Amino acid sequence: MNNAPDQRGAKQLDRKLDIRLEAGAPPMVVTPELSTLADALDWLRSVDDELRAAMRSQGVLYLRGLPVRDVQDFGAVRDQLVPQRTPYREKATPRHSYGDDVFSSTDLPPAQPIRMHNENSYTLDFPGTLVFCCLTAPAEGGATPVADCRAVLRDIPEHLVRRMRSSGWALRRNYSDLVSLDWRTAFATDRSAQVEAYCAENLIAARWSGDDLSTSQIRAGVITHPHTGDEVWFNHMAFWNSWSLDEEIRESLVDEFGADGLPFETSFGDGEPVTKEDLAAIDAAYAGATMRRSWQPGDVMMVDNILAAHGRERFRGDRRIVVAMGDPVSVRDCLPTVPAEARFV
Repeated sequence: MNNAPDQRGAKQLDRKLDIRLEAGAPPMVVTPELSTLADALDWLRSVDDELRAAMRSQGVLYLRGLPVRDVQDFGAVRDQLVPQRTPYREKATPRHSYGDDVFSSTDLPPAQPIRMHNENSYTLDFPGTLVFCCLTAPAEGGATPVADCRAVLRDIPEHLVRRMRSSGWALRRNYSDLVSLDWRTAFATDRSAQVEAYCAENLIAARWSGDDLSTSQIRAGVITHPHTGDEVWFNHMAFWNSWSLDEEIRESLVDEFGADGLPFETSFGDGEPVTKEDLAAIDAAYAGATMRRSWQPGDVMMVDNILAAHGRERFRGDRRIVVAMGDPVSVRDCLPTVPAEARFV
């Protein structure tokens, strides 16, 4: 797979934007010299249409040269780029909130990479756009790689695509304060009745065992972008499948909690398991479509959350990447190949 950006599409959009194209790297816009945040916001307003068109053509767009130095600066830039915010629902990984709907990208240990995924692919409404910003660049590693989900869909073996089209994918979660997140943190409430109401409204099957909660939901894994018409691979199936875990960790968790008690597990929507060979084929498709850039302080990255998946590489040293979510999209507007369903498989 050639993971270089579509240069023809970018060249058609560069009347106001200086777009730099490099093989294996996301397209980058080098901004004009901007000495103040007010100047930066004025410039962003002047090229808003071009930035959005470039992001939808390429799936992702780096902005380098903005005078963004802290969370407050980033919040102002976010408000210009994505004025309509999307709340963070059904939390699944630890994050720090800085207020004003700005979060740390993910607070998992530096040695733990994060697999490719589309943010909140398991919710009925999800962010259409993600905006990342580097406030402190790590000494080594720590890129936020992105993968073109159009290319991923093309490169996944046809038999897996057919299964996904026909049955979707299933996500099962067991909430615990021992591993992963407890249900109070995940649903931002300490009232079980509110959790049950949310699950009923959002087509999530829920079971209680004392104070322990298990949930399951069926979602489409192939959808169509509502604005561009591109069909994409859009899910967390590989990210949260137990075969993606280190073998020793997987065996330890199964011994401790049982195969049905893992914090996360995925399958096809008809209950058919994902095999190690399936996972390897999906991983290979992501790898072939992946692009990366090393962060520099002040860098901002716009990601079309439907067209591009993202992850995180291992790193050393201090790393402070913040993220905000906006442009909410309903899965119902994305021609899902199967309807969302609340069901244990």
